[in-house]
Amino acid sequence: MEDTIAAISTSLGVGAISIIRVSGKDAIKIVNKIFKGKNLNTVDSHTINYGHIVDKDELIDEVLVSVMKSPKTFTTEDVVEVNVHGGIATTNKVLELLLNNGCRLAEPGEFTKRAFLNGRIDLIEAESVMDLINAKTNDARALAVNQLSGSISNLIRKLRKDLVDVLANIEVNIDYPEYEDIEVMTIDMLKNKLAWQKQKIEEILKKSLDGQIIKEGIKTIIIGRPNVGKSSLLNKLLEEDKAIVTEIAGTTRDIVEGQITLDGILLNIIDTAGIRETDDIVESIGVKKSLALIDEADLILFVLNNNDILNDDDYKILDQIKNKKSIIVINKTDLENKLDINKLKNKNIVMLSALKNIGFDKLKQMIKKLFNLDMIKQKDYTYLSSARSISILKKVLICFDNIDEGLKNNMPIDMLEIDLKEAWNLLGEIIGENYSDELIDELFSQFCLGK
Repeated sequence: MEDTIAAISTSLGVGAISIIRVSGKDAIKIVNKIFKGKNLNTVDSHTINYGHIVDKDELIDEVLVSVMKSPKTFTTEDVVEVNVHGGIATTNKVLELLLNNGCRLAEPGEFTKRAFLNGRIDLIEAESVMDLINAKTNDARALAVNQLSGSISNLIRKLRKDLVDVLANIEVNIDYPEYEDIEVMTIDMLKNKLAWQKQKIEEILKKSLDGQIIKEGIKTIIIGRPNVGKSSLLNKLLEEDKAIVTEIAGTTRDIVEGQITLDGILLNIIDTAGIRETDDIVESIGVKKSLALIDEADLILFVLNNNDILNDDDYKILDQIKNKKSIIVINKTDLENKLDINKLKNKNIVMLSALKNIGFDKLKQMIKKLFNLDMIKQKDYTYLSSARSISILKKVLICFDNIDEGLKNNMPIDMLEIDLKEAWNLLGEIIGENYSDELIDELFSQFCLGK
């Protein structure tokens, strides 16, 4: 990190202002080379300076330049932000001048990566920066801000500190048994000391699954036979004519997607091709894609026709979704009833008519109940939301389960120490106390350029 990096930090396009960010030991010196105004090398830190960007004798733009000196910056390095008039040509020209005068083009997420590597933020806070940028709902924004504040990081650090205190006590007992004034760690004492940690980890893990819903939304798949009203259901939920609706079976041959917000939670809805046996090659591919999406879904809306009896295709779908969160949507209730509801084992059934716009409020209420959205809204946001962190926390819980099993079998405490150390290390991975270069490179490569 000896070099100085630069990148455009705002969306490239027509706008009032564009910002080019520069960070590194030569940031101020390099910008000063192309700046006509005050000598940036002598201005106070955290000041905004008026002037012009010039290329030799050519005037490029009228600008405001923010100078922020190390260490009180986002990256802890010297940081300069050049505010130019928005526009592709002007913005790119200023970036070009910076690169020609000694800067290197920043990699995606490199500013945040430097903030992490320089100890400005931890890994949870770094991930929350991108979550904040990508937040599509107010709840997702609130979750990202809470993680950026360090509250969940402090909780993880508290768990690590408690574990290291236990480990230190065990080590002293093993290495210096002759010390009479050192507390002897018995099995009962170890049980009591670890009970709180395990309870807290289970609580964080349970809440974190809610955090994923807030962050990523609920992946909702609409499935069913052709011509049962799947596309009509999608259009009514989205309140727009997104999918083509005809009386011809098999009209939808590929997936059609849309999003709605339900009580602040995003529903990512996918309408799929009608599931049936077919000799049509194109339709057959669509059917295979529909079946494959079932395994990826958080919620299945299985649409049936009130005016038709159940057939083998319906029973196959019912069998495939039996272990998934699902709602059976019986459509076309404005027509004569021929469907035997008693043959449906799923208790989550909603009767509606897409044509008459009846039953959609009941469907939304059932989704809210199925995912406890009211409870999620009432909870605090002190939990994890990234798949990486949640996966690691599950491994921590396995360590505690192993310790519990060892305690039941009266294993020596020094043997239990192995799982304790593993749990401590894993908690360190969550906040970035322990990490591999490959993980860091992969994580920050997902960030946008200039962040």
